[in-house]
Amino acid sequence: MTEHNWLLYIAAFACAFAITLVTTPFAKWLSMKCGAIDYPKDRGVHKKPMPRMGGVAIVLGFIITVLMVYHFDKSMDAKQFAGFLIGALLIAGLGMVDDMKNLPAKLKFCVQVLAALIVIMSGTRIQVVLWPVTTYLQKFSIPITLVWIVGVTNAVNLIDGLDGLAAGVTSIAALSLMVLCIMTGSTTAVVLTAALAGACLGFLPRNFNPAEIFMGDTGSTFLGFVLAVTSILGVFKGYALLALIVSVLCVGLPVFDTICAMLRRMAKNQPIMQADRGHLHHKLIDHGFSQRQAVLIMYTISLLLGLLAIFISFKDSGTIVVMVLTVIVLCFIIYYFNAHIRNKNDSDKQ
Repeated sequence: MTEHNWLLYIAAFACAFAITLVTTPFAKWLSMKCGAIDYPKDRGVHKKPMPRMGGVAIVLGFIITVLMVYHFDKSMDAKQFAGFLIGALLIAGLGMVDDMKNLPAKLKFCVQVLAALIVIMSGTRIQVVLWPVTTYLQKFSIPITLVWIVGVTNAVNLIDGLDGLAAGVTSIAALSLMVLCIMTGSTTAVVLTAALAGACLGFLPRNFNPAEIFMGDTGSTFLGFVLAVTSILGVFKGYALLALIVSVLCVGLPVFDTICAMLRRMAKNQPIMQADRGHLHHKLIDHGFSQRQAVLIMYTISLLLGLLAIFISFKDSGTIVVMVLTVIVLCFIIYYFNAHIRNKNDSDKQ
């Protein structure tokens, strides 16, 4: 049984939180200096220009922390850690340039693929275990890992549409993954998820509605990338058959929202990467909810999915009961909000 260094986990969380909290004003100043400003647009919800390179603080908080704790965690594989770090910094650099220059989607996609391949070549891969075709599926290990990393990276980026949404949802996902990684015994992944959660929560005070700074692509793509890689290092390492289900549930909200967005755009013959106001958070705003209400609803959904992933990992009969109850609760929430929206629309018409 793995012996966990709880002091190290707490230190990773606290250190990332403190560094991000302290460096957020610097990120705001840097945004203004570099011209990384988000101006009001039709599909947006803000009415005034906002600095949008706040992700620099998240990157600093996370990277500095993991470099500090690397010397205390003897279980970290040097090659995998180096590949992860290079890939993460490449994603962060891409995000910074994009926040300043608005890069073409194809160029960003190519760089994301490169960053994912660096991680894969360092030895971090999804090992597909599915008897009796395990040997056959291992041939697809690299493409499956590539799709997972690039997909989750963009999924988190796409939900970054409201104050505090991406930071809050990612912190919930990171904490859920942290619990699962503790159960699988992957101390490296626990440290990384603890640092990620700390960095997100350190940024949230200045990013929650009313926000004074956005994380931009610098933050959102970085968060998605780190979530994707840590899930491979921790969850996929220990659950075999349940790994995919558990990992998808942990980052369920951004993943499901992205899949729906892709299907919606395909049905309308629109480019898959084209931005629109069809995401769940946009729908909630359009139906009369305030930014805070919409964000709290999204937090609740993320938390339920994270808890469901944790319960499933126990692999006992109680899981079925929990799954059923969760589905019932989610259906009730959806029914309640639909009824609220209908009543509000009816009253507006009168």
